[in-house]
Amino acid sequence: MSNSSSITQFLILAFADTWELQLLHFWFFLGIYLASLLGNGLIITTIAWDQHLHTPMYFFLLNLSLLDLGSISTTVPKSMASSLWNIRGISYTGCAAQIFMVFFFISAKYCLLTVMSYDRYIAICKPLHYRTLLGSRACVHMGAAAWATGFLNALATHGQYIFIATVQGQCPGPILL
Repeated sequence: MSNSSSITQFLILAFADTWELQLLHFWFFLGIYLASLLGNGLIITTIAWDQHLHTPMYFFLLNLSLLDLGSISTTVPKSMASSLWNIRGISYTGCAAQIFMVFFFISAKYCLLTVMSYDRYIAICKPLHYRTLLGSRACVHMGAAAWATGFLNALATHGQYIFIATVQGQCPGPILL
């Protein structure tokens, strides 16, 4: 018989030990989260409703707002819930999913910013070819490529460690985090 253990839950350290500071943490992050939801929601709604904003630059800005909503919604609600309800644990699968999603959204955001810089390069340096080079089909392909590259990057960098940890039942700690 071998001595073995498995990780089922990680402990989350609190920002503060006193209840008042935990409430302050909750209200502070709630304000940031609501401001982000409101700002990105307004950007998405404005671009979707106004026909004059259906251009490549605003298409990419809409995608950037969606990625921002995803990235802030991955970590902040769990942090707020931990502060408010004094929950100090997160399951292994929850932690792995959260890490994967954070890296997915960040990677996709960097790829989309690269595509947006190409859009501005074409608009400034080749204005007469702008409509030809950046038609709606090309924009959709570049936007989809940014999302797909973010997913593949997150899968390549963290998927293998999550798979190994799931199969072996142990956490590859420093590599994963």
